[in-house]
Amino acid sequence: MTWFKRMTFFALVNLGIIVMLSIILNLLGVKPYLSAYGIDYSSLFIFCLVWGTGGAFISLWISKWMAKTVYGVKILSMTGPYNQLVMKVHELSKAAGLSVMPEVGIYESPDINAFATGPSKNNSMVAVSTGLLNKMNQNEIEGVLGHEVSHIANGDMVTMTLIQGIMNAFVMFFARIAAYLLDSALRKDNDRDGGLGFFGHMMAVFFFEIIFGLIGTMIVAFFSRIREFRADKGSADLVGKPKMIAALEGLKRNYHVLQESTKENKAIAALQISNKSKFIALLSTHPDLDRRIAALKN
Repeated sequence: MTWFKRMTFFALVNLGIIVMLSIILNLLGVKPYLSAYGIDYSSLFIFCLVWGTGGAFISLWISKWMAKTVYGVKILSMTGPYNQLVMKVHELSKAAGLSVMPEVGIYESPDINAFATGPSKNNSMVAVSTGLLNKMNQNEIEGVLGHEVSHIANGDMVTMTLIQGIMNAFVMFFARIAAYLLDSALRKDNDRDGGLGFFGHMMAVFFFEIIFGLIGTMIVAFFSRIREFRADKGSADLVGKPKMIAALEGLKRNYHVLQESTKENKAIAALQISNKSKFIALLSTHPDLDRRIAALKN
């Protein structure tokens, strides 16, 4: 999928989510939260809750379809190519206590990557990149698969969506209160025409959403790092600690390729997992690889 088609696809999906949430708000009878008398906090709370958590859960609901469409994930079968990969995921899934086997897919990418997605334990998917299959050995691949299956068994997709949705709602809620207070502070007594004005108010909301959103991102990333440690442990229980450690060491060994490819691109380099910046570490959804390896060894 080309960059333009991908952006168009995301725009259409977001438009669909906006329309759906707008319909939900109308059905709930939520009125505008701002009036001449101030903020209607009940309406504001419902408004933020619907937009914050609703958008997150709609994204989770369509996550498998999104992954297949955006990444071009091809679903594998027990009788076709890579059937050993499917059998291994199903073996690990049964050992993890899953009653419904996840779909298993592969997508073309030189990156060493794998992910689990889906709206529930009974409707999930594990996808791996061709780069991972080509650059990691069998023990390392098994460790990675155990990690992704553990994410599904732990219900991490739903848990992280709930945390993200609540953070979204609080960010929207407090950003609008802060913008209203700033607008009120700039008004003179009985001056309905003063303050920030419509566009100024919208810019203030946007500014405070960035500030509170940064704090919210740190909180979500903190919980995500905890879930990663837990998935590492789950994989160690499923495939054995040596294989999970080998998987992490395999990832670490291959990151020099990413480092070389991003030397000329500061935007990408600033986000790579090997970055040692403490601030970037607070925003990272994955712990440092050395910490993950040490946690398993200890």
